[in-house]
Amino acid sequence: MRQVENIFWLGIKEFRSFFSDIVMVIFLVWSFTFSIYSEATGSSEDVNNASVAIVDEDRSTLSRKIATALYPPYFRAPEEITAAEIDRSMDQDKYMFVLNIPPDFERDVRLGRRPVVQLNIDATAVAQAALGARYLESIVEGEVIHFAQQFGEEYDPPVTLTLRRAFNPNGAESWFLAINAILNNLSILTIVLTGAALLREREHGTIEHLLIMPLTAFQIALAKIWANVFIVLVAFALSMFIVVEGFLNVPIAGSRPLLLFGVTVYLFAAAAIGILLGTLARTMAQFALLILLTIMPMMMLSGGVGPIESQPDYIQPFTWLLPSRHFMEFAQAVVFRGADFEIVWRTLLTMAGLGFVFFAISLLLFRRSVTAQR
Repeated sequence: MRQVENIFWLGIKEFRSFFSDIVMVIFLVWSFTFSIYSEATGSSEDVNNASVAIVDEDRSTLSRKIATALYPPYFRAPEEITAAEIDRSMDQDKYMFVLNIPPDFERDVRLGRRPVVQLNIDATAVAQAALGARYLESIVEGEVIHFAQQFGEEYDPPVTLTLRRAFNPNGAESWFLAINAILNNLSILTIVLTGAALLREREHGTIEHLLIMPLTAFQIALAKIWANVFIVLVAFALSMFIVVEGFLNVPIAGSRPLLLFGVTVYLFAAAAIGILLGTLARTMAQFALLILLTIMPMMMLSGGVGPIESQPDYIQPFTWLLPSRHFMEFAQAVVFRGADFEIVWRTLLTMAGLGFVFFAISLLLFRRSVTAQR
């Protein structure tokens, strides 16, 4: 009972230390409000106001219909150029897309032929170029079919693809970006807060005060973990239900208590990593370098930037050692697919297991450090 009381009051000391640091408080608020909103809405790879030019060598009603079908917000109003200007204008980065409509295009459509339309693409922006090309293909095909049907012509595409999106009917990219942003901020803040709290004790000399008290390394480490986990958990809950669900309109399909429980498990694992890094580092500069070496792989390999299956084969087995990979799997299952405990319990168990492993390693190193200082 005495140990629990020591851990509790040490955690209260962490609260006071954190809230007395105005910079950290501002950073926490910014990370779970403006940062989440801006990343979810400002880094979309959707096509937006893409520049288009048209080389109209047909000068027909159909070619004009195609030109007028290109409008904001996907495309700017198309500009008309000549075939000789295509290469120079694209070299000058004036247009992302140049649509070349050949002569006798309308006549060939009326005769039931399949004329070829050339689309030139500046693919330096790979995602927007690929998506914009599909948009343009769909627009041209739709206008041609509609025009041909007005004259009683059967002009059907070779394949009709019907899309049905599960869990995200409108394909809103902000849904995924918001969850990914929260994962990144959870990892950064939890690791930084716990590791910095340990280093702050060492640099300010207050670690010696703790060592002369009847406290164990386990109590000191656990107090820093629960206090910082609680702070980040409260910030996450407010951000998830006010910013993500309220302002960004991202629905939470699954159980909110289950989501908060899974976040708590992940925060424990991330805090254990923070204690480990704070024990290994001797100064804040060393800790900052270790943060860069740790957090970047956790973000890149979590499955948030790209699917795990798209990563190199020799990298994929190592992602199982990252709690962030399992948390991303858990969060997407609960938030988007409405998964219940029976589906995600293995993921939760894996996160908890990794957390205890990291905590055991950090506690072992921390005890050695405490013993050396004593």
